[in-house]
Amino acid sequence: MSDERSPRLALPLLQPGQAQKETDHNEALTLLDIAAQAAVLAVGLDNPPVDPAPGECWIVGTAPTGAWNGYAGALAGWTAGGWRFVAPTPGMTAWSIADDMSARYEAGTWWLGEIRAERVLIDGVQVLGPRGSAIPDPGGGVSVDAEARAAISAMLNALRSHGLIE
Repeated sequence: MSDERSPRLALPLLQPGQAQKETDHNEALTLLDIAAQAAVLAVGLDNPPVDPAPGECWIVGTAPTGAWNGYAGALAGWTAGGWRFVAPTPGMTAWSIADDMSARYEAGTWWLGEIRAERVLIDGVQVLGPRGSAIPDPGGGVSVDAEARAAISAMLNALRSHGLIE
């Protein structure tokens, strides 16, 4: 197999004059099959499953054992040739079938179910946006009614600015 690898997914690269190029090519396709549009049966499993089927994948936990030892955090895929591993890169995502949500790799760990966005649109309408400033609690005073109305108005304005109400 080639000693040279692609920079992001460490896929084996073909070399000029290399014999049996199909070996590296097939290995690269197998690893790409695990990494592209990744879907895993579970996130954070430390022990390899006993009887995996070809094509099944997992995200290895932080204290892996057995055949997964040394591959903490990697995508592990079972193939006809045994286990294959893809090291995660920042921003990599995988769909967790068990959790019915996505996992994203960032800062050395997989974050399950977290979504980062500046705003959320539903049917083209913003329903969440940047966080507004805090609404002060009404304090004591001469006219409780005026303070309560001001606090309610501030809450309504915040809900409107987030797109939660019109």
